[in-house]
Amino acid sequence: MAETDQIWAVDALAALAHETRLTVFRMLVQAGPAGMMAGEIAQACGVPSSTMSHHLANLERAGLALSQRESRVIRYRAQYDGMRRLMGFLMEDCCQGDPRLCADLPELAACPSPTTR
Repeated sequence: MAETDQIWAVDALAALAHETRLTVFRMLVQAGPAGMMAGEIAQACGVPSSTMSHHLANLERAGLALSQRESRVIRYRAQYDGMRRLMGFLMEDCCQGDPRLCADLPELAACPSPTTR
């Protein structure tokens, strides 16, 4: 594991170590590729827009969200590559070489079908 990977992972985990940012990140993941407008996110979380801008910028700096300006509004999406990178980092040395210890992890991460949500 490279030191830069560990520094990045600490930053990403720090971004998620706040209740509002964790909620926003999960909302963006659930929203899928369409993402959500910044105002929509702020309203759903009951947070003022200026405060939400700070949280969204924090997630974006950590590589966990992407923004795209659309006229006068900004759409945010989950940065799935960043999420995969963080999950890969956390699982890199998993199980001490014994795959039985982590055998059910793919099932835990499997996307549920819309009918089972």
